[in-house]
Amino acid sequence: MSATEIGRATKSDTGGWGRKLSPYREPRTLRGVGELAITAIPFAALWFAMVMAVHFGVYWLYALLVVPAAGLLVRLFMIQHDCGHDSFFPSRLGNAWVGRAISILTLTPYDQWRRSHAIHHATSGNLSRRGIGDVTTLTVNEYLARGFWGRLGYRLYRNPLVMFGLGPIWLFLLQSRLPVGFMRRGWKPWLSVMGTNLGIAVAAGLMIWAVGIWPFLMIHLPIVLVGAAIGVWLFYVQHQFEETHWAEDDGWTIQDAALQGSSHYDLPLVLRWFTANIGVHHVHHLASRIPSYRLPEVLNDYPDLRGRGRLTLLQSLGCIRLVLWDEEARRLISFSDLRRTRNRDGEGAAAG
Repeated sequence: MSATEIGRATKSDTGGWGRKLSPYREPRTLRGVGELAITAIPFAALWFAMVMAVHFGVYWLYALLVVPAAGLLVRLFMIQHDCGHDSFFPSRLGNAWVGRAISILTLTPYDQWRRSHAIHHATSGNLSRRGIGDVTTLTVNEYLARGFWGRLGYRLYRNPLVMFGLGPIWLFLLQSRLPVGFMRRGWKPWLSVMGTNLGIAVAAGLMIWAVGIWPFLMIHLPIVLVGAAIGVWLFYVQHQFEETHWAEDDGWTIQDAALQGSSHYDLPLVLRWFTANIGVHHVHHLASRIPSYRLPEVLNDYPDLRGRGRLTLLQSLGCIRLVLWDEEARRLISFSDLRRTRNRDGEGAAAG
């Protein structure tokens, strides 16, 4: 998808919401600096505390700190995400370099990811334009048209142990080391990825020199893996819920993709903070230039948006089983749902 097509898609009519949400699109420098400080400083403090815990053999404290440190890494990624939308700081240059600096910690090449994520916003919920920046989702007919090995491969891909276990390892530790999907698009994707790889190597080398290789791996690897699993889960539930919306290219609109195809993941307050309000995802897709720290303002001023695609933490667990888009029912279904439907149709045909 070309840059022109991305721009056209993201600037298309949003049913008046573009005008309504325009006042919220202005980032604030001091607020951005504050949000960065209250995330990066505690992350560094927890990392140091884990070093001390390992050094003195207080392993219960080390284990206790892994999850909050991973949560702060997720929050840093969300700041990188905002920078990629030019929405965290008023300065485009400030967004770019803060995003690139954070990408060394998140192992996610900033400029390449920014491009991929723009394609995601321009194609989310579009059945004709799947493949970049989304969770691979087959329709029922596409799945049934596959042979045994094709179906098995898709079932393995959609298995929770793969999706949220092996998947994050592959995505963040391995796939992000090459400009996958952009390898033939000139030198820029390569510069982004290899520049990030170099930054990771330098940062890791310095930390290994300071604390030793085993303490470094004991501390940073669990933080990255837990944070990556949380990040993949968040991305998953933002679009993979039963009443989501998919459409072919000629019937797709950015408003439907936002208001019907993106969830409002209504998390408890502390989790909302760690995830930097990314759960207000339907509003984010309506107006991606709104800073994450201003998304709650939109819900306060437009309460009707609170119920759109709302998922609680408990309800979201049911999304794990939803794996196929049923084009007739216009909803996501499970493999069990498909089996029951086929059995019922088979019985009906036999009775006829």
